[in-house]
Amino acid sequence: MENYSTTTRVIDQSVVSALFKSTYLQMAAALTVTALTAFFLPYSGLFEMLFFTADGTFTMAPMWIAIIAEFAVVMWLSARLFSMSMAKATLLFILYSVLNGVTLSMIFLMFDIGSIAVTFAVTAGMFFVTSLIGYVTRMNLSKFGGVLMMLLVGIIIATVVNIFLGSEMVYWVTTYIGVIVFAGLAAFDTNKLKQIYIEHGEAGEMGQKLALMGALTLYLDFVNLFLFLLRIFGDRK
Repeated sequence: MENYSTTTRVIDQSVVSALFKSTYLQMAAALTVTALTAFFLPYSGLFEMLFFTADGTFTMAPMWIAIIAEFAVVMWLSARLFSMSMAKATLLFILYSVLNGVTLSMIFLMFDIGSIAVTFAVTAGMFFVTSLIGYVTRMNLSKFGGVLMMLLVGIIIATVVNIFLGSEMVYWVTTYIGVIVFAGLAAFDTNKLKQIYIEHGEAGEMGQKLALMGALTLYLDFVNLFLFLLRIFGDRK
């Protein structure tokens, strides 16, 4: 996204509005695919085929394959988006949404479905507010990006270390900081997308690719915010 902040061209506001509409529609569609995959997979015969061996032993190998695959897909999509066709980019986004649904399917085994629904509603509310702030504010939020990324790196490092420490305090500190970071990123990324759309947006295929890039960015913010909030509101089985 940093590559799109050097020009001063200004376009019609209707184009910006259309691009944001496309962004949120694609994001909502991707979240729907992920949610449906995550919800139905644990209750299907496919789940047993994937995660249980012939003798009934649970195995995490398919989960690791899905995690590696979704990481590869999102890296490929992010790096090659503007050099591939819109149809191919959309299919990759759908594939990533499905793979993410596979990895998130475990939450339906770990948490009560009612608390998952409540957490999703809370996430949607928080995301709406923070994204709206990022859209309407006249402030340049770019100065907060570096701080948020440093906090995110700190969370990742602390989480990895805590695998070995098993500290409940570290768990909860990273949880609440994670909520703050991804709520902040929702505002920051929306604000950044607004600047990109103003400076580079257009009504053709390139504009739709920009919208897909924005949808992927906000989708990741939403999912991660949801996962951190689930630590707080989730009722473990």
